[in-house]
Amino acid sequence: MADEARFDGGHPHNRFLAEELGAYVDWVPYTAELETGMGALWETWRLTGQSRLVEFLSAGATPPTPAGLDGYVTRADRPGVGGIPSYDDGHRVFSRRLTTAFPFLPVSDDRVLGVAASRERFAERVFAGARLRELFSRPWRPRDLVAFHTRHKLQILAHDPARYRQAGRLVAEAGSRPCRETEAEYRQIFGRALASNATRGRNANAMHRAFRHVGRRLDDSLRQDVLGQIRAYERGELPFSAPIVTLTRHAAGEGLHWAAEQTYLNPVPADLLRRLWNADMAR
Repeated sequence: MADEARFDGGHPHNRFLAEELGAYVDWVPYTAELETGMGALWETWRLTGQSRLVEFLSAGATPPTPAGLDGYVTRADRPGVGGIPSYDDGHRVFSRRLTTAFPFLPVSDDRVLGVAASRERFAERVFAGARLRELFSRPWRPRDLVAFHTRHKLQILAHDPARYRQAGRLVAEAGSRPCRETEAEYRQIFGRALASNATRGRNANAMHRAFRHVGRRLDDSLRQDVLGQIRAYERGELPFSAPIVTLTRHAAGEGLHWAAEQTYLNPVPADLLRRLWNADMAR
């Protein structure tokens, strides 16, 4: 993050990436222009049509393998890493190659991550991917996949109800299928699901599912309070974090381990989650 690899000889500093997210991740620096031998300093470039620079980047700036990576951040204003304006189709060359090669890897640029909602989505996908990588990084048994899937049910549901059902069927059959086949298919379903945006309606559906578990342990006044917050979120009157914080507090207070352990309620480490939701509340 501090490498002086910008086209102007300086280096970027993004507070969220360097200090907030950086407290939980290990950054692996990668500079496409240096990998291709171009050097960090050059005149301003822009790509047009099938220019030689397009061909040079296509041949030389090969995206790094995602093995062991849980997310990728490009510099929005850096030549060679998604920052060279491409006038052939309006897309960023390097970022386009990266997302095409690794469609389930969370990829964003630092300018997009200046928006609170984008930071939240990116962090959620990064930590979800890390948990999946950890599961499959060692020998696993069907019951391990069942436990993982159980923790992630509401999170998957909020992003993609169809793949939520598909994943459930796959997990139910895990004991009767080859592990490698199950792993490959689950990775794909999970990755595609988390890559879909969680809409307000889908979020509300997941919240109501959580409420079914939490609400039965509360008195009528508290039940109405939680339900009222969920409905206010549905109407766009409350931020996403408001009913989630309430559901999480009641789940923990009532000792409801299933709900308390749901990654939908706790998608990232607690300190980072508070920072993200403070920004959410401020919107």
